Amino acid sequence: MTTSDPAPAGNYGTDGGQDADGSRGAGRVVQIDVPSRDDNFVRGVSESIGGPLGIHAARPGRRFWIVVRIVIALTCFTLMLHWAEKSDCSNGDWVKLSQYRHACYTDVVALYNSEGLSDGKIPYVQSPVEYPVLTGAFMGLIGLPVHAYADANPGTNPYEWYYNLTALALGACAVASVIALLLLRRKRPWDAAMFAVSPALLLTATVNWDLLAVAFAVFGLLAWSRRRPTLAATLIALGAAAKLWPAFLLIPLLLLGWRARRLGDALYTAGVALLVWVVVNLPFILLYPHNWSQFFRLNATRAVDWGTSWYIGTNVPHVFGTGVGIPGFRWMSEHINAVDIVSYLLFGLAIVAIAFVVHYAPRRPRLGQLAFLTVAAFLIFSKVWSQQYVLWLLPLAVLARPRWGAFVAWQLAEICYFFAFNGELMRASGKPIFPEGVFIIAALLRLIAVCVMCGFIVRDIMRPEHDVVLETYDDDPDGGVFNDGPDREPAREVTFYPTG
Repeated sequence: MTTSDPAPAGNYGTDGGQDADGSRGAGRVVQIDVPSRDDNFVRGVSESIGGPLGIHAARPGRRFWIVVRIVIALTCFTLMLHWAEKSDCSNGDWVKLSQYRHACYTDVVALYNSEGLSDGKIPYVQSPVEYPVLTGAFMGLIGLPVHAYADANPGTNPYEWYYNLTALALGACAVASVIALLLLRRKRPWDAAMFAVSPALLLTATVNWDLLAVAFAVFGLLAWSRRRPTLAATLIALGAAAKLWPAFLLIPLLLLGWRARRLGDALYTAGVALLVWVVVNLPFILLYPHNWSQFFRLNATRAVDWGTSWYIGTNVPHVFGTGVGIPGFRWMSEHINAVDIVSYLLFGLAIVAIAFVVHYAPRRPRLGQLAFLTVAAFLIFSKVWSQQYVLWLLPLAVLARPRWGAFVAWQLAEICYFFAFNGELMRASGKPIFPEGVFIIAALLRLIAVCVMCGFIVRDIMRPEHDVVLETYDDDPDGGVFNDGPDREPAREVTFYPTG
């Protein structure tokens, strides 16, 4: 919609922040798109409660900040439900496999002991940690005071204290991520509700410490959209120092810089991000090289994980009863170096394919779209795909394709995988509750759902008329400086009028 177009009936609010072009919009009344009008899935569901929002309900004065409060409240409610679901496991008293039977297992409790935090050890200084340095520091900042308090108060359960404080900190990261998503989509604030009410957040928020990296990554994208490349690079680097995946966001930045002929800006951002990452890691590299390199050694020697494409290909016989897996998968699963090489090669080829999409797209793709495709490609071909990794894709899905239909189908697949994974843990512990084939089917459904999401995003890129975000914004709201770069003119719709 251009500025000369009449504003359609919609919800309106005061936009007090910056536009995608970096200009201030304080005091402007802007259209807020309502999902019950522009999303067929939500429209259909809304029929059960009276239908889409009417034009008289969408009067000026209904402010953006009302939506913000609602979405933040939904996020907090989801996190409260998650905390309640994990409460059976937070005390560390795991008997008769209760952590799997109640589907409440969390690394936060398990690693409090195994990483030496329960003994008061300082991560990296006194013991190696299997995560990058900021996650280790995050663990230690909560774990060491809890250990000291438990020593001073013998009746205290340190596991419960450690989990609850960690859940509070990670919950703050989730709320911060939602706020960043709301700021990225001022004209579409309801899109952030996809993150707020997602089953993935409900089930996996504190399975591990991934929400810390998620917050850094989303705020990095927000900084980029506000044309602050140095801040964006710093936040992305901090995210990569917590979990490595935010570094993959530099790939779509480079591809879009190439398309928009602003490669210098992208290279500058990548260079600053690398410098910040080195600065954060350098003290640990110099002082505690063996402990620091534990993360890289573990990933190099780690076997093929459950639920990955490699695991599915190796264990397909459990589904079809053929007795033979997909040729080559079993051999590679037994040779970890081969899996590493092939997975990195396939990821590289996926990036090349994404580059072709960027080049041949009729108009410049959006950053959120390419970010989702990049991270999804890594997960699809990786030898590790833990259940909580869905949190990596969750905010990117909101930015890439805020359509509820495919999103709900994907989330249903993630629910199936989550409970099947806990059943697989029961089976591995000697208490099987269903055949191995059930888990393979659940993992395959998750893989297919992510691939379908990628397919829809590629379709939206190649046929921009299907991109719902471009129905609201004239250009990429996350594009930052790329919105100033040259691009091919998008195909314009031709209207034929009847003649005399």
